[in-house]
Amino acid sequence: MSPPRGGSPPPGAAGAPAPSLRRRMACFVYEAMLLFGVSLIPGVLGAIFAAQTGQSHPLQGEAALRLFALLVYGVYFVWCWSTRGQTLAMQTWHIRVVTAAGGRLTQARALARFAACCIAWFAPATLVASVLHLSPWPSLALVDAGVAVYAMLALAEPEHQFWHDRCCGTRLIDVRGEAGAGGLRPRPR
Repeated sequence: MSPPRGGSPPPGAAGAPAPSLRRRMACFVYEAMLLFGVSLIPGVLGAIFAAQTGQSHPLQGEAALRLFALLVYGVYFVWCWSTRGQTLAMQTWHIRVVTAAGGRLTQARALARFAACCIAWFAPATLVASVLHLSPWPSLALVDAGVAVYAMLALAEPEHQFWHDRCCGTRLIDVRGEAGAGGLRPRPR
């Protein structure tokens, strides 16, 4: 279990190994599937408002919907990372985010990590797609390629952490062996 903010880190958290890149990317894909459901909330709320009032909802514009979804995602990630150190997908894959010293993230550090994640994972490819005026499918392919390239850059980092974690003073750790780390234990080999 994580310590309270400012407390000592759990035993071994500071020296715990990073999860494999394969596990982190599986967690990334699972997180994306979960967030797809969450992303429907702004659209559904806007549709209900329009159906009930006959008026256009201010959140029905494309930019407003994206900003609202980004806000919802930010609240989800910051809350999860600063309270438990794990999102639902991270719990499933037995991955936890901690400070470089192994402690729990503050809300400010979790917010900085969220902003850095958005910039590192998606901004470069999104900007290129925007500048090139790509249609949605080629834009999505470019973002996918950008995600793959950024993930591979973790292999160049000395501890195999993502670069946004290095910049934010955070790290991902493998918590498969921790008591209460979540669900089923892997089979011994």
